Formats: sequence, structure tokens, C-alpha cells
Amino acid sequence: MAFTLGPRATSAGYRLESFDQTGSTNSEAMVRARAGERGPMWFVTTEQTAGRGRRQRPWIAPRGNLASSVLETIDVAPAVAATLGFAAGLALEAALRAVAGSASVGFSLKWPNDVLAGEAKLSGILLEAETLPGGSLAVVVGMGTNIVAAPEGTPTPATSLAALGLKIGAEQLFTALSDSWVECRGIWDNGKGFGEIRRRWLVLAAGLGQAVSVHTGQTVVSGIFDTLDDTGCMILRTSIGDRVSISAGDVHFGAAATARVG
Repeated sequence: MAFTLGPRATSAGYRLESFDQTGSTNSEAMVRARAGERGPMWFVTTEQTAGRGRRQRPWIAPRGNLASSVLETIDVAPAVAATLGFAAGLALEAALRAVAGSASVGFSLKWPNDVLAGEAKLSGILLEAETLPGGSLAVVVGMGTNIVAAPEGTPTPATSLAALGLKIGAEQLFTALSDSWVECRGIWDNGKGFGEIRRRWLVLAAGLGQAVSVHTGQTVVSGIFDTLDDTGCMILRTSIGDRVSISAGDVHFGAAATARVG
């Protein structure tokens, strides 16, 4: 089965290039942007050999998993562009829900950039951006999903659609994702609609109102996950009532949060 765009993505002018195998769909997209490609355009494969997640962690997609990146050219500040990651989370969750149908699998969004199935990581998101001649930003949003296999020994337990009993191909999920991306990208509207994206994201947020610890390099901040602010930072309420804004870090919930403190 070949990769195809959904009808909404096609109507919105998106284009697609698929690979039998590639090192990184994000890298492919950014190379094209540097060469003059302005998108919107998807780059997809079922086998990625040199992908990466946040903090340059490897994100390898064995054959059968989905590695997908979309290139957008936008005229916003980098801090605003960063909030597009929350729209990506919503798009992935919507696509997964659409292909899962009536299966009793609960998907949620883990700050800042993961999709969970139950308590295990199913998908990850990575944004990269470069300023183009003229001042616009080339923004590449990478979205990887474990279809047939999940990595072992990861900081957060991982799962795959196959392990969840869902017989869904990467091509099927991508078609749904290309359409849900159009909707969520439209709501985001170059950052002007982030308020609505934030509202929808919080409905699906994992750990909201619960104890979390956030590892930011050498520092650990613990508290209750209170909300997101209007820039996408996590707001923690500490035991003494302070509200702390976190812009980046690795989040651990519940017992894992308590065990990792110190």
C-alpha cells in the first residue's frame, strides 16, 4: 500500500514525497527548505534509520513504523512557531482516534511533545525551524508513531499499535494524519488560534491536576501540573503554593515522579 494524502490535505494544496527508507524525514524536509522548497509538503517513510527526538535522542523507526514530517513556511517569531507542536499533538491524537475506531484505547497528550496510549509512549513530536532569506521561518514538524514495534529501555515505557491489538498500517494512519493536520493547523492560524489549541490540548492532557516532577537538565522541579500558560509553558503549583513556569524538560507522573525526585 502506498502513502497517499487525505482529501482535505490534497484540497489544501499539500504535496507528498515518500521514501522506502531514509535517515530522517525531518532532515529531508529541512534540506529541501534550504534548497528553496517552501511547502506545505509532507515527507514520509516506514523505515527511518537516523531519526532523532528532543535533546538529540535517537528515534529509529524500524520498517513498518511511521516517520512523517511536514514542512511549513510561516511568518511568525520562533517562540510562536514553537506552539505549533501542540497543534501537532492534537492532530496525531485525532488521527489515531479515527483509525482506532471503536477499539477501547485511550490516547492522551503528554507535555510537551508525546502522545500516550494508556501510560506508554506511542508517538513523539519534534519541531525544528530555520530562518529563510527574507525573514520567514521554515518549520518542520516531525511526527513519529510506533506502528509495529516500540523501543525498549526508554525513560518512558513505550508501546505500539500492534502491541495494543490494533492492525493499522502506517499508510492508513498517515492519510488520517494529513487531514487532521489541516484542521489543527487551520485552528492554530499562525499562532492567533493558540488559545483554542491550548483549550483542546488541556482536555486531553496526561497528568493534569496530578503530581509531576520535571527534569530540566540538572534540576528537578516537583509540584502539581496546574495548566499551560499562553506560550505553552507548563505551570506547576509547588507544595508551598508557588506557581512555577517550565519551558522544557522531561516529565514524570505519580509514583515515578516521587521516585525520581532527588
